[in-house]
Amino acid sequence: MIDATKRYFGLHVRNLCGAIVRLVRQPAGSLLTVLVIATALALPAGLRVLVGNVDALSGTWEGAPDFTVYLHDTVTEQRARELASEIDARGDVATVAFISRADALEEFRAQSGFGEALDALEENPLPHTLVVRPGPSTIGEMEALAESLGSLEETSLVQLDTQWVARLRGILVLVERVVDIVSGLVALAVILVIGNTIRLEVNNRSTEIEVMKLVGGSDGFIRRPFLYLGFCYGLAGSLVAVLLVGVALALMQAPVRALAELYASAHTLTGLGWRDTFVLLGGGAALGWAGAWLATARHLRAIEPT
Repeated sequence: MIDATKRYFGLHVRNLCGAIVRLVRQPAGSLLTVLVIATALALPAGLRVLVGNVDALSGTWEGAPDFTVYLHDTVTEQRARELASEIDARGDVATVAFISRADALEEFRAQSGFGEALDALEENPLPHTLVVRPGPSTIGEMEALAESLGSLEETSLVQLDTQWVARLRGILVLVERVVDIVSGLVALAVILVIGNTIRLEVNNRSTEIEVMKLVGGSDGFIRRPFLYLGFCYGLAGSLVAVLLVGVALALMQAPVRALAELYASAHTLTGLGWRDTFVLLGGGAALGWAGAWLATARHLRAIEPT
């Protein structure tokens, strides 16, 4: 029993080593096939990583749901400061920042580049503004706070600065579904690519296969080396895909960091985690095995000794 088990596993090891040797002996063709597989696998993997990063970044923005309260033009600066103090004293409010009309105009002048056009205005068109950050609360409590602030006599408009984050999250849900569909199509494409490659291998070794069948070799015995060849193609392609995703993220780190700083965030891109890397490697190897199995199951039956 032990000897039979050793022979069984030894045969699998020899088949695996033979598949690796076959890939090495055909460097040009093997490299092209691996690059095609890697490019196909890197596309959905990279998209999934980007969606995850955007989702994490939107989560940090949503963690600070500030209200912007625009006051009527008739409200004086003194009254606006008093109102800021009154709102700050509420139990459901964490902080209140007062932005005067003059400060808002100077900030707009500095960031917009329309300084000369603003000088032509006879009066400042911007109102006094309060930036209100609520304390820990549920969505319903935040809506109640927004309604309360909007009902104030001095209030012209209340805007929840992170409403767009909720819209972004809705878009991300749609994008995730699209990525799932793309992943399925890519998986099918990888199976077809590897299946076609294995089909060519089967045809090139048709004489050898006929001899094996003549001496009593079973389809399972003949199929096993091709399965390991497909396995190696898929695993090698997924390894290169991991590298491609890592390189792409490294190239994007600097511009993403600069963009995050504009939103007062320290977020940096995170790459594939250990779980995602394992899924990508295992998935690529499994697709290679499946593609090889489909190709050999179909074409080995067509090769019979004459």
